[in-house]
Amino acid sequence: MDVLLLGNGIKAQKLDTCSEMPEQGFLWVDFERDLDIEWYLTVEHLSGLRVHDRHINDSFNPAHPSFFDNTSDYDMVIFRGLAPEDEEGEFATRPVAFFLFGGMLVTVQSGASRSIRWIKDRLLGHAGRMPQEPAGLMHMVLNAMVDRFLALREPLTLQMEDWSERLLDPRNPFSDWYAVLGHRSQLRRLEILCDEQQDAIVTWRDSTETPLSENLDVRYTDLLEHIRRVTKFAVNQQHEVEALVQLHFSAVAHRTNEIMRVLTVVTAVFMPLSLIAGIYGMNFANMPELHTRYGYFVSLGAMGLIATGLLLLFRIKKWF
Repeated sequence: MDVLLLGNGIKAQKLDTCSEMPEQGFLWVDFERDLDIEWYLTVEHLSGLRVHDRHINDSFNPAHPSFFDNTSDYDMVIFRGLAPEDEEGEFATRPVAFFLFGGMLVTVQSGASRSIRWIKDRLLGHAGRMPQEPAGLMHMVLNAMVDRFLALREPLTLQMEDWSERLLDPRNPFSDWYAVLGHRSQLRRLEILCDEQQDAIVTWRDSTETPLSENLDVRYTDLLEHIRRVTKFAVNQQHEVEALVQLHFSAVAHRTNEIMRVLTVVTAVFMPLSLIAGIYGMNFANMPELHTRYGYFVSLGAMGLIATGLLLLFRIKKWF
């Protein structure tokens, strides 16, 4: 458990212990769900308010989607962020539960949240803007989490460009279709995740009884715009995957047509030659041309002329 004292005119500081709410400023109490099993007892002691059992269970659920709920005493927002063990072409997410009280923000997370760790270091290092209220601190954490999703755009775009080059390379036929389909599935997950994030924030902002200043309301609107940008990127990438697959099969069909065109020309050229060879290969006793002194050379010459004439005709018609 980490406890930070923050607020207007207060220098951010980390408290070793805290048994009561401060007279000035507000608290940020951060728990690790696997270590602080009874975190809600500490919160109930500090706030004097009871945490609902269903919300406690939600905070321990690693598969819980982004969600909002509230009571008359506090708001709860669950927001899924990127997990640290991201793999190339894939991403994993973990939920962070935010409990917004009048003078306290409680976060329950896996203990590996880079966004929360970065915000703590920033606040304790007194760098940048300091939050004046719990809702402002929650915005800072949420914004850092969403920015990590925005950072996904560059590697995913580079992956798409690499596949585009490989799919259209005629010298090396592409066969890694499981990766492409898996990439599309990841983008679909990202789209759904962003929709859930947006719904949770919009519902909280429209339903909360916590007074939001005009400046803070603008910042939350900007946060929602960032989420929409990630959603739009995920949708556009899915369309690009579909277009890329269609382009690949079109290129394969075009190469097949080119091959069939060459084979058709070769067949058309050799058909009359095969006819001549077949005629003079028949074993009839009375075939005058077979006894002609120059019959062999005449036949070869005729075959050559026919083949050359057909090739010139096909070239004039631009059939190959």
